Amino acid sequence: MIPLWPPGALRVFLCGLMLACSLFVPSRAAAQDPPAPPSTPPDAGDQAFAPWYRELSFNAFLSIAYSYNLNAPASRTNQFRVFDFDDRSFKLDAAELVVQKPVTKAGEVGFRVDAMVGASIPRIAASAGLFRDSTGKAQDYDIHQALVSYIVPVGRGLRVDAGKFVTHFAYEVIEGYDNYNDNYSRSFLFGYAVPFTHTGVKASYPFSDRVSGALLVVNGWDNVVDNNAALSFGAQMTVVVDPRVTIVGNYMGGPERDGDTQDSRHLYDVCATWKLTDRVTAALNANHGREANEPFPDGPAIATWSAVAAYGRYTVTPRFGLVVRAERFADPQGVRTGVAQRLTGVTLTPELKPAPHFVVRADIRMDRSDASVFETSTGFARHQTTVAFNTLYFF
Repeated sequence: MIPLWPPGALRVFLCGLMLACSLFVPSRAAAQDPPAPPSTPPDAGDQAFAPWYRELSFNAFLSIAYSYNLNAPASRTNQFRVFDFDDRSFKLDAAELVVQKPVTKAGEVGFRVDAMVGASIPRIAASAGLFRDSTGKAQDYDIHQALVSYIVPVGRGLRVDAGKFVTHFAYEVIEGYDNYNDNYSRSFLFGYAVPFTHTGVKASYPFSDRVSGALLVVNGWDNVVDNNAALSFGAQMTVVVDPRVTIVGNYMGGPERDGDTQDSRHLYDVCATWKLTDRVTAALNANHGREANEPFPDGPAIATWSAVAAYGRYTVTPRFGLVVRAERFADPQGVRTGVAQRLTGVTLTPELKPAPHFVVRADIRMDRSDASVFETSTGFARHQTTVAFNTLYFF
């Protein structure tokens, strides 16, 4: 965060220092005429605005990458990728600016707005009803968070967020200055099993130092304007088992298809992280989804999908680390990927931090499917291998 004005404590210190100095000025100064009052009194509006303005902070995030697909697909498109879908191209994935007034204490009111432009993330993560039109097309800009926050002075402090915010599901994130993924490419789980954002209200409460929970009432999955007349309800529970182990459980249920208020979608998700040593961290993310009366006419009455992804990070030195991810995604009715298939993948990411707030990394990824879904220069295959290079800068 970058404060725009000196903090209140510093101003108090400076005023006290000036007062102390005035007590030790030579006596001849006392004989001088007092200074004339200012000709124009201070603007009362400025005085009222300054304390609020001082608490604003500005942060930024930038991601640039190049991706190469060894299949050499004729369309130059990486299949079943979320944000890294362009082959043989340099890309500005995202340039993000965050403006916020954080809240940390009971009774405080704040806000946060995350505005992003780029040729990758906004096109996929944009929500229906905001920067995605009725045909489903999105542009190269998005606001993936815009919310007002208030901490109700009850017990340990009940935090209420209202507006648009990123989802509570999954280990991986959209990315920003305060949280980015260990791998450049996103997992199948992140891309096809879970939503990206929600619009509605979220209430969070810390029951103790180790247990906290949240409840959500939202329009649904990735909808700023709801596509039906029914709301979706979600919940989260976080348990810090000990300083090295944290488990997070997530749920959401409600109708999600256009104009359908009867057929509900349910998603269950769990994330666990272990700090095995000071240098080694492991994580596991698994989920299961089901939806009544899935849209394919010859399909079953209940469609399901499931996914699991395991992560490992080894910090070799403070500047260099190695990250590996292994995953499996099952979509037996094809309701999430459009093809009945089982996907697997392994990703290796070496990471270098040449300077503070600056990351350079590679992404070597091998995907497989039990169906021929990965494009080549002449047709389709059951495998896909890509190599990507990515730079991040954030503050």
